Amino acid sequence: MIRVDSHHHVWRVARGDYRWLTPDLPIHRDFTLADLQPLLGDITATVLVQAAPTDAETEFMLTVAAGSQGLVRGVVGWMDLTAPNATARIAELANVPLLKGLRPMLQDIADTDWILRTSVQPALMAMVDCGLRLDALIRPHHLPCLLSLAARHPGLRMVIDHAAKPAIAQDVFEPWASDIARVARETDAYCKLSGLVTEAASDWHHDDLRRTVDHLLGSFGPDRLMWGSDWPVVELAGGYARWRIATQHLLAGLDTASCDAILGGTACMFYDLGSAA
Repeated sequence: MIRVDSHHHVWRVARGDYRWLTPDLPIHRDFTLADLQPLLGDITATVLVQAAPTDAETEFMLTVAAGSQGLVRGVVGWMDLTAPNATARIAELANVPLLKGLRPMLQDIADTDWILRTSVQPALMAMVDCGLRLDALIRPHHLPCLLSLAARHPGLRMVIDHAAKPAIAQDVFEPWASDIARVARETDAYCKLSGLVTEAASDWHHDDLRRTVDHLLGSFGPDRLMWGSDWPVVELAGGYARWRIATQHLLAGLDTASCDAILGGTACMFYDLGSAA
């Protein structure tokens, strides 16, 4: 079974549009596919996700993916979903086989319900029409909004990045647990098993993540859950290899088919990665 990293980044700091990437962070430097490849092990396909809210970021990632010799099978880009030409731009991007979805950086927008604004709806309808997915970069307080979003656009294929960033370090389980379980139950949304270690305490052990991961497994099941590294952000919390080892422990009780789904099959199906091979 193919192994997929469903969520990683690359970036070029000199471009100057990574507003969150401040000089005090240890990852404030360029990261390229050449830096990632030695870490991949048996992973042979990846999904490259935007880290800056600019059109330049989308074009940069598509160029990286096109030159990756088949490693990057999908790109989740960014565009202004409220732009006057949004529907035309979405149709244009959808013609690029490597472009699989779009990610507005909802966690950084002050209005929790921004994605429900009237001005955004034509772009979301265009995404449905063109078969593009929505990566939902959100925090726990956004989860109820996803119920309304799914009701308005039942054809919109959606995945929750980093499980909506539960407050693991603070041991705050509710209302995140109830809200994400309701989203899983009442919508067709998928979820990424990614970004959890950066929400845990700095001295985390894999058992600190077990309650969260078990809840996600029980809510979404392996066929709607996909593993991602969130590299290079994961380097702030122990690194790529440590997160992969932790995943092995956390999934140890599952059968082979379930592990195969989480570690590759779900991402292949959700993002249609075979079409970009």
